Amino acid sequence: MFVAGAETSATVAEWAMSELIRNPKIMKKAQQEVRRVVRGKGKSRIDEEDIQEMDYMKFVIKESMRLHPPGPTLMPRESSESVSIKGYLLSPKTRVIINAWAIQRDPDIWSCPEEFIPERFMGTKFDFKGLHFEYLPFGAGRRMCPGISFGLAVVELNLANLLYWFDWQMPGGADEKGLDMTETFGILGAREFPLQLVAVPHFNQI
Repeated sequence: MFVAGAETSATVAEWAMSELIRNPKIMKKAQQEVRRVVRGKGKSRIDEEDIQEMDYMKFVIKESMRLHPPGPTLMPRESSESVSIKGYLLSPKTRVIINAWAIQRDPDIWSCPEEFIPERFMGTKFDFKGLHFEYLPFGAGRRMCPGISFGLAVVELNLANLLYWFDWQMPGGADEKGLDMTETFGILGAREFPLQLVAVPHFNQI
């Protein structure tokens, strides 16, 4: 579970950084929040207590996972009995796969579904626990991802440190809007091409 959680966490963080580098204003807003929280406490290290005050960064993670769920198609299920869903009859032992990627980009549910807008989660009760079936990055029910708490903690802490300590640029001054966002198709929804960015130490510049 730890190995799977680590791989999933790395994928989520990579997608979050991909979206942030393509949206400099959102990146700056998230960095300002993280740095304000940490500096306000006179600290040089980020811990779990600090993360609880980084609401906007959490919105960034939620929105990144909406567009790029770590498991685009949730783990297969098997119907235990005959059931009819919107005119489709499923016989017993029918294998069912839920397309979370499509649900989370459904224009009937989400406004501007293809755009990266962390603010859409402000004032909402959406969480990762599978209580809202329009948002299922970790699945739902008794068989949802067992490593959700571990995975989220790793992503939040890693992303907070990346945003706190560094400013980020595209290699060679490339246009961030031209970043290839192609996804792989499989159990894990990773980037097809690894993200390559230039990290510039922030505190060497001030």
